[in-house]
Amino acid sequence: MHTVAKHSLFSPLTIRGVTLRNRIVMSPMCQYSSHEGLANDWHLVHLGSRAVGGVALAMVEASAVLREGRITPSDMGIWGDEHIVPLSKIAAFIESQGAVPGIQLAHAGRKASRGAPWHGPKTLHTPEEGGWPVVGPSDVPFDETFPLPAALDHRGIDRVVDAWEAATKRALKAGFKLIEIHAAHGYLLHQFHSPISNKRTDEYGGNLGNRIRLTLRVAERVRGAIPGDMPLFVRISSTDWAEGGWDIADAVELAKRLSKLGIDLIDCSSGGTVPKPNVTMTPGYMVPFARRIRAESAIKTGAVGLITEPRQAEQILAAGDADLIFLGRELLREPYWAIKAQAVLGEHVHWPTQYGYVLRPPKV
Repeated sequence: MHTVAKHSLFSPLTIRGVTLRNRIVMSPMCQYSSHEGLANDWHLVHLGSRAVGGVALAMVEASAVLREGRITPSDMGIWGDEHIVPLSKIAAFIESQGAVPGIQLAHAGRKASRGAPWHGPKTLHTPEEGGWPVVGPSDVPFDETFPLPAALDHRGIDRVVDAWEAATKRALKAGFKLIEIHAAHGYLLHQFHSPISNKRTDEYGGNLGNRIRLTLRVAERVRGAIPGDMPLFVRISSTDWAEGGWDIADAVELAKRLSKLGIDLIDCSSGGTVPKPNVTMTPGYMVPFARRIRAESAIKTGAVGLITEPRQAEQILAAGDADLIFLGRELLREPYWAIKAQAVLGEHVHWPTQYGYVLRPPKV
């Protein structure tokens, strides 16, 4: 039996043919725990526990559309059909718990061929180290410790677009109900966006329209590969936090064009182009990006960035700053954040059946 929510945070949201039970999203977070890109029990428990914990959408981490598009050798992948079955188990379990299974499709570009971060992140320069050649829009490395990327030629760009479409079709076979294109955090699509990383002089470089051309091609191809009733999100960096880089005005224009292609929501993050961005991180520091893009681009947005408290999340939604709240680190700390937020805000608390009969107050 469903009760009517008192707060925006727990009101359902229908996007195309998918209804989210509340406004809480588990952000895609790299686990660096795959072998040859294959999902395993760690991913099932990691994602499944947050679905049990009450989120509306559980998003599988950045999954490489090409093998060379991984950040590290331990990244999740979806470049081959062998990835479908392990991912399908995760999608099915998430859905069985009342959450929507989503997946983020990605390519690391010039930030690829790195070691797992807990080993003290380093570039893997040779095949013996587990490394591989990397690509980008231009032959400009992220910094002096990263590999020098080879600039993608037109055949390479077409291959990337084709790979995104093929990965999308695999995601459908695996049972995912929502897809997010990763165009943020200094990875390949964002590398094309930013003048800092994109020094091209052809139709993929120079003015804004050229620099966002690849992202628009990917978005159009993915939208065409999925059913009309399936939501499609794009995560973008709303600014580089760097002089001469990509900024919020650019992000607004990109959002407008993505909306025309049938993108349903912009997941508004930031940064990733330069090693030392000029930013002070405070609670909700990226929410203004979601607010501006939502207002000026007439598209739904997701808010991110040090959102930790239920009342903080509720205020963002109630003010009309965003349509969804994406939680990352806070859901690592507390898988049952959504359930606890129900209690904090005075909503009816919905524990999983297996827990609820023990945890509900006894009838007097």
